[in-house]
Amino acid sequence: MSIIELEHLSLTYESKPILNDVNFTLGNGEFVYLIGPTGTGKSSFLKMIYKDVEPDAGRIRVSDFDLNTMRDSKISYLRRSLGIVFQDFQLLQDRNVYENIAFAMHVVGAKNSRIKQRVLEVLQMVGLSQKRHEMPRDLSGGEQQRVVIARSLVNEPRIMLADEPTGNLDPFATIEIMNLLKMINNRGMSILMVTHNYDVVRKFKYRTVKLEDGKLEDVVFK
Repeated sequence: MSIIELEHLSLTYESKPILNDVNFTLGNGEFVYLIGPTGTGKSSFLKMIYKDVEPDAGRIRVSDFDLNTMRDSKISYLRRSLGIVFQDFQLLQDRNVYENIAFAMHVVGAKNSRIKQRVLEVLQMVGLSQKRHEMPRDLSGGEQQRVVIARSLVNEPRIMLADEPTGNLDPFATIEIMNLLKMINNRGMSILMVTHNYDVVRKFKYRTVKLEDGKLEDVVFK
């Protein structure tokens, strides 16, 4: 069963066709890479899924949400069902690791007792329990990305959208992050990951789709 369905999507940006009658599904528990040349609209593709960009035409379903008919008041609930991981971390520099993750739960009105329990759970999951009092500036790039992943998981989403999560990391940290994502996927999380790193795509083999010239096609790396 698919957890994301995009049907006949079209999108134009600055008079340039980004998507032209594109169809895509992400299965429940599936891991999919989205690749393609720079400027082809991969980030816009993700933004349509969390309703930050509106397509010109087509239908989008994410879990139980029909994005074509949903009210703006429901967008926050949609985004709560998604864990979003950015390349540039976007951590709060004036808060420590624990506080950065807890902030995502405070925003949705979680109780303090639940916040403490859940934050400690995800910190253990990403291997940063001992770093919970550290500030972002004192962490390596790989550790900062682990914090971002923990923050994306803290509200227990069903889907992770990862936009170049290894783009700013060295090869060793890249492998660590990919092993972490593999473990998260093995626990049942659906993951859609944008990447330019074809070495990662070849080493960690999952279904791969390529966006180019407005079209989306499955590709196989040998």
